[in-house]
Amino acid sequence: MSTSNAKFKDVDKGILSYNSKQATSDKNICNLLLQEISNGLPKSESKIWHGHPVWFLDGNPIVGYSRQKAGIRLMFWSGASFDEQGLKVRGDKFKDASVFYNTIPDINTKDLKRWLKKSVEIQWDYKNIVKRKGVLERLK
Repeated sequence: MSTSNAKFKDVDKGILSYNSKQATSDKNICNLLLQEISNGLPKSESKIWHGHPVWFLDGNPIVGYSRQKAGIRLMFWSGASFDEQGLKVRGDKFKDASVFYNTIPDINTKDLKRWLKKSVEIQWDYKNIVKRKGVLERLK
């Protein structure tokens, strides 16, 4: 999968740079995730945040990915509330859930599209978590 500017013309340049620095297999995964997330969240804003690609709606982090030891981690900030078997909840304090990918065939785009739809419909307020001293409130 190419990262030509024509294909990703409206994408944050930092995300394109992040993807281009990955090993070939990881780069292909990152580019597919970039394409699916950008298509699934057309009203989102994206940027590199804490060193990784992240998409926001109204300033609230929604989804992002990063290279971890176990593979490319796709994380939904409010994913624990999606009630989806394919997403693993990691802790009790926050409402995030993740899935790891190591190959392109690992990515079920049908699941990913459903999760992206849920990420718009189900949101916890991470934008104001510091103001609320670590307490999360449901937005949607």
